Amino acid sequence: MEIIMKNINPEKIYCKEFSYRFNEYKFILSLVTAVLTIGILPPPVSAQAQDTGSFPVGNPLGLTSEGEFRPISSNIKVYGAINSAESCIYDPDRDLIVVPSRGAPQSLRTNDAWVSLINHDGSVHTSKWIGIQNSDQRSDLSPPLVFNDPLGSEIADGVLYFADRDGGTGSDDPTVAVIRRFDLKTGAPLEEIRIEDSPWINDLAVAKDGTIYTTQTGDLGQNPDPQSWRVWEISPEGDISVFVVGNPINVPNGIAIDQDGNIVVVNFGNREVLTFTPGGELVETEKAVQAGGDGIEIMPDGTKYISSVRQGGISRISPGEPAELIAENIPSAASICYDSKANQLVVPMTSQNTLGFIPLD
Repeated sequence: MEIIMKNINPEKIYCKEFSYRFNEYKFILSLVTAVLTIGILPPPVSAQAQDTGSFPVGNPLGLTSEGEFRPISSNIKVYGAINSAESCIYDPDRDLIVVPSRGAPQSLRTNDAWVSLINHDGSVHTSKWIGIQNSDQRSDLSPPLVFNDPLGSEIADGVLYFADRDGGTGSDDPTVAVIRRFDLKTGAPLEEIRIEDSPWINDLAVAKDGTIYTTQTGDLGQNPDPQSWRVWEISPEGDISVFVVGNPINVPNGIAIDQDGNIVVVNFGNREVLTFTPGGELVETEKAVQAGGDGIEIMPDGTKYISSVRQGGISRISPGEPAELIAENIPSAASICYDSKANQLVVPMTSQNTLGFIPLD
């Protein structure tokens, strides 16, 4: 398989559990560099935003002149707009790849994440669609925008979902998991779901009936508590319960719904990929080529693609066959998505601030 990478920014490779402190140093360096280089603030939001009712979102690349937006020339391609992205999701209606960037860590500045819209070739369509405003402006929006540290993402029934969290502004500020939802058409925030008994969640999937399943990766240390490894279930009515806890899930990370409505969980702690019925019964155990699993995509024929954020490979598990490695040595290969129009996997490379593209021939 051919791997195409855009806007590569080499830095030290790291896994998700070590990323927060690294991001603090990276953000400080970039902020100091920007101030010394240009010494000015970003352009005013009013010159860049479009109003979709009462909630403004970002335009595609271009300029607003004399009150009229004009798109960037068609002979120009721009790459970038990605900052420590942990996931992506393809929007078939827009025919664009939706990528959440995490921005500054919570301990430096809250509410700094944003969402970019990316073309099939990795070029930028809209650098900041949700979150064009800086953190100080977001509370004045209608409705207000809170978007802190998005990890997993999902699209279902016209709603864009993110696994986010609040808190973490300091050592004495505990975190709490939050599922943030946005209107996929307008970008406006919808009602959030707080999981008060979870410090943070990693990935999420939405069943056809609206039930949400989300992974709590839990302890990663030398003596981890298996009771911290959880998959949460949120009913369409908003009832929150534990779907699975402890073994056989082992540091659960990626999650998806297969064609039969089963819930498939990717372990980070070992190579196992576990399939559960909606009733919580384990019905299948498969193994990726590499441990350290992060993202999962399931094709209509049941083929599974698994990314390893720790070892940098993409495993393919075809029904009834052992896993095979189709790509390798990808730095911090996080939660992949499938771009069905271009028939390619998109790989957020968190430590590199970029995306990798793997054509599926």
